[in-house]
Amino acid sequence: MTLTDSHCHLDNKQFDPDREAVIERALAAGVGTMLAIGTGDGPRDLECAIRLAEAHSCIWATVGVHPHTAAAASPETFERLGELGRHPKVVAIGEIGLDYHYDFSPRDVQREVFEKQLALAADADLPVSIHTREAWADTLDVLRAHPVRAGGVFHCFTAGAREADQALDLGFHLSFGGIVTFPKADAVREAAALTPLDRLLVETDAPYLAPVPLRGKRNEPAFITATARRLALAKGASEEEIASVTTKNFERLCLRRARHSL
Repeated sequence: MTLTDSHCHLDNKQFDPDREAVIERALAAGVGTMLAIGTGDGPRDLECAIRLAEAHSCIWATVGVHPHTAAAASPETFERLGELGRHPKVVAIGEIGLDYHYDFSPRDVQREVFEKQLALAADADLPVSIHTREAWADTLDVLRAHPVRAGGVFHCFTAGAREADQALDLGFHLSFGGIVTFPKADAVREAAALTPLDRLLVETDAPYLAPVPLRGKRNEPAFITATARRLALAKGASEEEIASVTTKNFERLCLRRARHSL
């Protein structure tokens, strides 16, 4: 059984002491592919995930500006993102979107940076990884106004059935992380249950949101097996089926262009 972690922050400082061991543990656990998210500490280092992807054949990369650091983006940032979008190991733009929970960047700036990155993704024919927190209606408005033909994924989906239907209607995939294992996350499991198998992804969002029974620990890609197990239960499927379909979905969504470039 081979799994794909479709969203992990392997550049995070929490992995500095043992990053190589983390990757080895993932491979030993059956995680054959990992997508390293390239938002890092902000626009000052847009290549943080690319460096990991260049060093490991099992790792692919995204590039992007997270809504938290949107205020730090400059014209040079978007020019550089356009260049990096052509890198052979970059398979998506992300994570990008809106975050009204923390409001680390002004909301109008978040929206402007989100829109510019959707345009970059469209130009590069790359899918997008969407972050949305307490900004659901505005996120949908932006996506409807700025469609990306290559599609994308709502990463770490935490909403319910209504929102899942809306995202699916836009043609997006839904990715489920450790929250789907939390005891009180019935709405998230309901959303997972209604998500078609061909639109389903699984992730860790490591080092955040470790699944039950590992909750409270630093999350890492090897822990995705616990999430896949709970996702299989929500879908009434076997773990092997979940591993197979989510890996195929990732390859179809994100590796369509990449495999022709290498």
